[in-house]
Amino acid sequence: MKTSFRILAVSLFAACALAARAADDLMAMSGTWKPTKAELAGQPMPPPVLQSITLKMDGANYTVTVEFPKGTSVDKGTVAIEPVAKPKGMTVTGVDGVNAGKIYPAIYELTGDTLRICYDLSGVARPTEFKTAPDTKLYLVDYARVK
Repeated sequence: MKTSFRILAVSLFAACALAARAADDLMAMSGTWKPTKAELAGQPMPPPVLQSITLKMDGANYTVTVEFPKGTSVDKGTVAIEPVAKPKGMTVTGVDGVNAGKIYPAIYELTGDTLRICYDLSGVARPTEFKTAPDTKLYLVDYARVK
């Protein structure tokens, strides 16, 4: 009985520690971000495209706004993170906008005011490294925090 209690106590402690780490990373990601560089399937995104994109994070919620010459596109959703995965894991779920109902596995790296995310836009599998390649739907973005 004591052994079962110890296992349960350790499991609960570990779960609480993981939740705290996730909450810490989500809090650190909160704010407004602009891409500084990005590539899709091995091809760099041009500066005018990067300048048109804004990512806002508020805890586990995100909003991406893209300013087009003829209007604005807004995408909203949620983010679930796995801060102990190597590399750190993220699941992006579209709720409203062009990505509503879509789920994108991703990895992330947060260093100060720089956020790097590599998404698999095919929705198939979480990337294993921060790079893209031709004939894939991998999208790698480096964001800088807007101050």
